[in-house]
Amino acid sequence: MVKVALLVRLEAKPGQEAAVEAFLRGGLDIVQDEPATTAWFALRLGPSTFGIFDAFPDEAGRQAHLTGRVAAALMAKASELFSQPPVIEKVDVLAAKLP
Repeated sequence: MVKVALLVRLEAKPGQEAAVEAFLRGGLDIVQDEPATTAWFALRLGPSTFGIFDAFPDEAGRQAHLTGRVAAALMAKASELFSQPPVIEKVDVLAAKLP
């Protein structure tokens, strides 16, 4: 069961949309190795707007993700790929349907 999540909004720099998409697609392989990341979605919300939604069973899992490889890679690439810093919101999951 998931209880907490992260909602991340990313705005690509002009001309970096394909690079952001490739970066996000590559993140899936990394989160496969995170046992507490119950669900992870890379999203395209518009022509240059992207997002990540991921869910965790508890705060410890969320914190492990925030200090993990995907977060480190995201912050390392932020100035190159994004027109503004990523907006990372900690949210509570009220209800969920998972496979």
